[in-house]
Amino acid sequence: MAILERNDTGAVAHLQMNAPERLNALSDEMLAALQEQIDALQEDRTIKAVILSGAGKAFCAGHDIRQMTAGRAAADGGRAYFEDLFRRCTSVMLGLQKLPQPVIAQVHGIATAAGCQLVASCDLAVAAEDCRFGVNGVNIGLFCSTPMVALSRNIPRKHAFELLTTGDFMLAPCAAELGLINRSVPAEDLQAEAGAIAERIASKLGAAVKVGKEAYYNQLQMPIEEAYAYTSSVIVENLMQADTIEGMAAFVEKRSPNWEKS
Repeated sequence: MAILERNDTGAVAHLQMNAPERLNALSDEMLAALQEQIDALQEDRTIKAVILSGAGKAFCAGHDIRQMTAGRAAADGGRAYFEDLFRRCTSVMLGLQKLPQPVIAQVHGIATAAGCQLVASCDLAVAAEDCRFGVNGVNIGLFCSTPMVALSRNIPRKHAFELLTTGDFMLAPCAAELGLINRSVPAEDLQAEAGAIAERIASKLGAAVKVGKEAYYNQLQMPIEEAYAYTSSVIVENLMQADTIEGMAAFVEKRSPNWEKS
């Protein structure tokens, strides 16, 4: 069995982390598999939405602590290995946001440390009501510095800091209230809810969603005046696209659009 399984349903790609015996830890092998799929999806225009889930009883328990411990055996105490590990992890997290397709985290069980970071790095997230989230590294003397980046860009700063410094867990309903996930649902409805969101996204013009996703993350980093100038240029270019012209004409004429590029 592959450590990361991909199954496509129409225009939706389903990626399932498949190392349940290690709680789908972000091992070297898992990071490599995720990066490989991110690279493939970057060029795949048939896919318009992605769902990321985990096999077994957990979504993802973060980095593989046993592998990290083994990395210390190097002459430099593991420094080079750790620097490379977090470079590769950062590439995966940023890669999810740079994909043209929206990525939906389908979360169950636990999402801890880098696993919580993975949820925060996805564009959307749905979780089972009994799912728990945490950045718990502080409990073993390791502050979750890199997970903090994505977490603090999803939820209010004082709540993020409390989680980071106490190592406490947060339940899915609270995660939804704070904005880490979009919603929590009964466990038996999780797959259907994530699938429904993906299908709604996949029904839209993929070129428009691609443009919008890129612009969304770019403008977040800008002062408001710069953001308006930038997004004004983006929307003008969007308006020039043939499929957008067709979509607007279809709206006026009260018919379904006939998009060439879907």
